[in-house]
Amino acid sequence: MTITYQQLAYEQRCQISALKKRGCSQREIAEIIGKGHSGALVTIVERVTKYTVSAQVNSKSAVDVTKATISLLNPFKDIIHTITADNGKKFSYHEIISQALSTEVYFAHPYSSWERRLNENTNGLLRQYFPKNTDFKKVGQIEVKRALMRLNSRPRKDLNFKTPALIMG
Repeated sequence: MTITYQQLAYEQRCQISALKKRGCSQREIAEIIGKGHSGALVTIVERVTKYTVSAQVNSKSAVDVTKATISLLNPFKDIIHTITADNGKKFSYHEIISQALSTEVYFAHPYSSWERRLNENTNGLLRQYFPKNTDFKKVGQIEVKRALMRLNSRPRKDLNFKTPALIMG
């Protein structure tokens, strides 16, 4: 199977920026790796509302990450316009994600984490609940949901001190 990547060209970044200004739903996706690479959290953040969803995966394999991504985003399928991912092998089944969710999947340029800065920042916030040495195979789904509830209920300055949960409705 040949893997093709759609990296963000300048024009595409401009189009995504215009969609964001119109309030269209776009997502950034990444993962937080667990202690000793055992388990991970797939995190997806909506750019306009900053609403975050996440799921535990046993490994960062492309199969596990693809299943988790489709499962997390299926409820939002009708409103998603784009997904921006990093360049890891875990997103090598991006075409399956794109077909399942009827959306475009783009990749940030290598070593350009600023193209997914919201997701990087959100993963940093999640690290307050799950420090670097966390073994995600030992973390319960209830703990993950509790951390997400707190994160989505946190007022954000750039949302005029509203919460992502309130804006998402």
